[in-house]
Parts: sequence; structure tokens; C-alpha cells
Amino acid sequence: MFKKNTKHQQPALISAASDLPEKQRKRLENSWADTFYREFFSRIDESAFAVLYSEVGSRPNVPVNVLVGLEALKAGFGWSDQELYENYCYNLQVRYALGYDRLGDGDFEIRSMYYFRERLSRYNVDKGINLLEKAFEQITDAQIVNLKVRTGMQRMDSTQIASNIVSASRLQLLVEGIQRVERILSETDKARLAETLAPYLKDDAGHYTYRVKGKQAVDEHLQMVGHTIHNLLQDLRSTYATKNAYRVLERLFAVNFNLVPDGPRPKENAEITSGCLQSVDDLEASYRTKGTGHYKGYVANITETCDPENEIQLITKVQVAPNNIDDGQLLAEALPNLKARTDLDMLTTDGGFGSEISDAALQEHNVTLIQTAIRGAQPNPDKFTLADFDIQQDEQGHPTTLTCPQGQTVPVTVGRTTGWQAHFDPLICSTCPFQQSGRCRNKPQKRDPRYLLTFTTPEVRTARRRQNHRKYIGHSHNLRSAVEATVRSVKHPFPAGKLPVRGKFRVTCMAIASAATANVRRIQRYLIAKTKANQTIKGPQDKPGSLPKTRPVSFFVSVRTFLARCFGVQPVFSPSLGC
Repeated sequence: MFKKNTKHQQPALISAASDLPEKQRKRLENSWADTFYREFFSRIDESAFAVLYSEVGSRPNVPVNVLVGLEALKAGFGWSDQELYENYCYNLQVRYALGYDRLGDGDFEIRSMYYFRERLSRYNVDKGINLLEKAFEQITDAQIVNLKVRTGMQRMDSTQIASNIVSASRLQLLVEGIQRVERILSETDKARLAETLAPYLKDDAGHYTYRVKGKQAVDEHLQMVGHTIHNLLQDLRSTYATKNAYRVLERLFAVNFNLVPDGPRPKENAEITSGCLQSVDDLEASYRTKGTGHYKGYVANITETCDPENEIQLITKVQVAPNNIDDGQLLAEALPNLKARTDLDMLTTDGGFGSEISDAALQEHNVTLIQTAIRGAQPNPDKFTLADFDIQQDEQGHPTTLTCPQGQTVPVTVGRTTGWQAHFDPLICSTCPFQQSGRCRNKPQKRDPRYLLTFTTPEVRTARRRQNHRKYIGHSHNLRSAVEATVRSVKHPFPAGKLPVRGKFRVTCMAIASAATANVRRIQRYLIAKTKANQTIKGPQDKPGSLPKTRPVSFFVSVRTFLARCFGVQPVFSPSLGC
């Protein structure tokens, strides 16, 4: 049964936090823990998670804001579940960040976290909604409003991240697939197929592969394994076709083999796509070559504000997808959400985000893309491109007029076959110095003396991106570069960018939780800097203040502080007297 957690709104009269010496208590109140409590924990809308629990009267749930807060701390500090649970039980800062003033309050078993994650995952599968992502967006939107962060200008960048999978060869994956199928067989089927499976059950898949030396030997084993898998799939289809292990083996066979009249033939490496299965434990991870690096896993796409007038920048969106997804597609998928939640009108990225799909989304949502580079071959500087022309467009993005570098403006009409066309005055073009030097792409027609220029809608969008890029080059500020540090801050808790979880959903949750903690750290630094600036303005004669906070202070702490300041003593209160 779902029940909201409101106990943290009324601090305990006597607590571990209030028993600290005043100096240490102030340090606790001014630490990241208090910022986390105010800016993240207290903003969690627990009612959004009520759908995960039964409506029938039963035992109340472990507080949702505590579980969500723990997920953020786990990712932000790179803790294992055991380290997280120990810090929850014994670390006063962690407990303070989660609204607990006393050790021992809010006790629950660690398996409650596992059940919570299972509910989140099941709900995501059934409804297609990641409640943790929704909570991050709701909290971030509230932080943006509270801190008056301008969101019109934002920047975006993607990075490779890996899930907790072993880097396995094709042969190792195939043998592992056979071993997983053997585990789901009935005792009767195990006995019947014992001779067929025996070569692959003597040791684990890694040791099997280790004993195979040389390309020729690997090819021979691949051929043998292919025949075995093909026979197994045919033999077991009627009984085990719905089992996960069977479906994984079926997918491995389809990706790695071609069926020919003589039986299965191993595919060449060049025939295998990047979406091929990388692990039998993570069915969504993919393969990608980027530059000189080879990656297995996922891509995380991070968006943050970047208005130079902002005193603080916040991460606004985190996306995770198989790493063979193009950056332009990630941009197109993020735009509707960003446009609905923020005032986005300009987005700064690197060259990888420019594509036809992103151009269409940018046009639809009226967002200007500024790229620090343009993907593809650079145009010939001695020749004009469409980007050298001034293009006027209507509300649908269709070109209406075209102005050449020499200043001649003509209407744009629909082309005879596809695309668009513009006709220029032959008297002006024939005397144009750009036409005489061969720089202009306008050409006279055979039957029509007018100079003709034809182009397509994708070319118009590419020209727009190139024009924005030229404007950016002349700008004194590099608005995109700082996003590299943001990417690092999100990946930093995970050594070598490898997350301790598997599967797209869990990887997404970890990346979002790490971004949430990164935002809290930014707010903490901003508040400290703001406090120091205020103290400098007030002058040394004024008493230093602490960070602004809304967390209530208990009556006991107030009385003790008052008496200590007035009489210089630390009074002792007895719980038996109600004090």
C-alpha cells in the first residue's frame, strides 16, 4: 500500500544531528547533504510512484523519496549496493540528506531496494514510462524555476558508456548460448541430447574459446557450433520456443550464420551488423566503431543549459540508447520533451548531430542548431555553395526567395521533377564577376537563356546549418566546449565509463541518477560562492551567515543554541522530562 513520507518535515526533538557540537552541526547544515535534502529529496513527487503499489489495505511501503534518493546517491558516489546500504545505516550525512536526524530511523532491508527497481522496470515495460526519468525532469524543472536559470540556450553532447558485460568473441557467445539452453532443458531432454551437448559443457565458454588457436581453427569451430545450434533449434522449437534462452540462441544463430543448401555457413565479420548481440546477459547493447575506438554498450546523450548570463547551468535531459544510434536521431527524440519543458530556441552541438532527421525536427519545433563543425567533406572554397545564398523560407520551411552573393533576388518555384528551382536574369548573370570567374553554380539552359539553380529541401537545411556554423565561428564564446566537463562529471563515478548494471533500463536509471547528483553538486557550489560574495559585500563587521535553507530546525536545537550564546554553557535536556 502506498503512503507518502512526510515525517522528515518535522525534525526530531533529540537527534544525532542536534547532539553534534555547534561547529560540526553548522558544517553538516552547510554541506552537500543539506543541499541534497532541499534541492532533490524534498522536491520528489512521491504520488507519481503510487502506481507501483497495491490499492488494497496492506503494509505501507518503504518511503519512495528515500528509495529514489538512495538511487541518486548510489550513482553519484559510485557505490555498490552494499556500500550504499552501509552508508544509509551509519553515515550521518547520508541520513541527513534523506531527511533522517537519528540513526536507526527508517530501517528497512536491502532487498526492498531490489523490489523497488523491479517494480520500476516492470512498469517501464508495461507502460513505456520511466518513472525515475519523470522524477528527474520534475525536480530539475523546479530547480530551474527556483534558481531562475535561463533555458533558451542549451548544449548537447553524447558519450560512450558500457554496461557490466564481458567482452566476448563470436565463438564464446555462441558456446555460452548453448550452455544457457542446456540449463532450461528437462532431465529427459538433457539425457537425450547429452552426446550433442557434451563438447560444450566440459568448461565455461571462456575456457572453451581459449583452447582454440588460430583463425582456421576458429572458423572450423564456428562451422561445427553452427550445425549444433541449427539442430538444437529445430529439435527444441516445439517445447522451448517461448523461453528466453531459446530466443537468445535463435538470435545468435540468425546474426552469425547464413543457411545454405549444405547447412549453416558462418558469416564474415563484414556481414555482421552493429546491432548484433554483444552479450547473452544484455540483449540491447550494440557495437560501434568511433574514430580509432571500438565500443560495446550504449550511448548517453546529455543536454544542459548554456546561457552565458546564467550564474549556474543545470543538466536538463539524459538519454540512453544502443550505441549504434545516430546522434541526430537522439537530438530529434529529445526536442519535443525539451521544447515542452523549457524555453529552448537555440541548441549548440558538435558536427555529429546534423542530419536529415534532426533538421526536420529542428524545423518543426523552431529551434536553431549551432554546430561547432559540419559533418562530411568540406566544400571547395573557390566555388559557391547554397550556403552562400540568402534563403527566405515560409512557416513550413519551404524556400520562397533566393538572393545570390551579387545581390540578385529571385522567387523560388517547385522543380519539374523534385526539389526547387530558381531562375536568374541572364543580363545580370552574364556580367557578374563571380559567374565569369567560375565561382557561381548558376548555369544557363539550352532553350531558356535564364540562369538556373536547382536544389532540394535537405540541401536547404544543410545550407542553414552551415550558415549558422559560420556565424558561430565568428563568435567570441565557445558555448559547446563546457559540455565535455558535464559529460565527465556524469561518467566520473564509473571507472572507465563502465556502469555496474546491465540492460538499457538500468543503464538509463544510473545515468539519470548520476546527472541528478551532478546538479546538486553544482547548486551546492553556486550557493557557497553566493554566500561568500554576500559576505564580501556586507563587510568584515557583519557576522558570517550560512547557506540559505528551508529545512526546519527543531525546538531543542533552537533553545540549546540560544542558551549557549547567552550563558556560554551547553544545557543538558532529559527525554523523560519531555525536553
